[in-house]
Amino acid sequence: MSTRATAAKASVNIVTTFLARVQALADDPDALDFTFGNPHEMALPGLPAALRAQVEPRSVDWFAYQTSDRGAQEAVAAGLSAELGLAFEPDDIAMTQGAFGAISLAFALLADAGDEVVIPVPGWFCYEPILHAANLVPVRAALDTETFDLDVDAIARAITPRTRIVIVNSPANPTGRVYPKATWDALASVLDDASRTHGRRIWLLSDEPYRRIRFDGIAFASPAGSYPWTVIDYSFGKVLLAPGQRLGYLALSPLVPADERDELRAAFMPLGLAIGWGFPDAVMQYSVAALEKLSIDMAELTRKRDRMYDALTAAGYEITRPEGTFYLWGRAPGGDAQAFCDALEARGVYVMPGLLFDQPHHFRISLTATMPTIERAIPHLLDVGAEHDQDA
Repeated sequence: MSTRATAAKASVNIVTTFLARVQALADDPDALDFTFGNPHEMALPGLPAALRAQVEPRSVDWFAYQTSDRGAQEAVAAGLSAELGLAFEPDDIAMTQGAFGAISLAFALLADAGDEVVIPVPGWFCYEPILHAANLVPVRAALDTETFDLDVDAIARAITPRTRIVIVNSPANPTGRVYPKATWDALASVLDDASRTHGRRIWLLSDEPYRRIRFDGIAFASPAGSYPWTVIDYSFGKVLLAPGQRLGYLALSPLVPADERDELRAAFMPLGLAIGWGFPDAVMQYSVAALEKLSIDMAELTRKRDRMYDALTAAGYEITRPEGTFYLWGRAPGGDAQAFCDALEARGVYVMPGLLFDQPHHFRISLTATMPTIERAIPHLLDVGAEHDQDA
């Protein structure tokens, strides 16, 4: 096995091992599952309706090889322009197999073997394996340990002459934080200075799959409006709560200088082919205009967040109040997240230990579980939390 395959496997092994355990829950009707952001209820009615509307072929080439469909690019560019207040054009959009595909395309587009990529910690546990598989070097930059704000100074310290990309994630998984424009302006200044110092442009990859999942009217700002050398990855799987239907995109900030923008646009299609046909299936792309109008029920998700957050904080849990995503991120009572999660598992309640995010003192709860599941789990969470607080 190749060195990069070995490194990728090792960096994701804790996740795949945990996933195998969770998949076994499918056969247990009494399991209270709060692990991954999978659906626990039937799909949004508009999702199958949108797909059915495109299944019937309208031409002989309806199911032919499909790169980035022009209609999908136009729908995404219009939606992004309206959301972010930037003049995206269809040619700025590369349609991909979800955010996984968009991130892989960004790495192939912007970085060379051996380049360093700065990633947030705690952050998504698949950044590192994707980087290793691409022969790139992950460099961790810790978030603020108390607030989980983006620590711009920590990112500045992590940058070296080999840095090519910095990844940011807002709304952030697992913490639920949404970062304001002031943060992006400060980061833009750091990246401009570092790019000049090292004589090489540092790119920003803004990981935005939860962009439309925000609470309490909190505004969203993308760093694409603050730092021209930004690319955005997005997945429809979160807002539709359908992660098995792979649909996403990579978008160039319209502020990218024109010559570089043209060069990158021209590389989208050949690189999408070269990385293993990274384009979404034809029917998914034909459905984009309809899917752009659909969303998870934010009122119900807010109700779930408030019920779980209020119950746990009233019992003394330290929980970061999520501003976005569909997760709760908290400190494990007693400080040992694995022992805490094991005690919950003994009661049939499954949450994600922070070890998957390199945070052994924390845990994550997915709020995609049903409200009845939440109500059944709360007494167990309160009991186990009290037991572990006493043991500390």
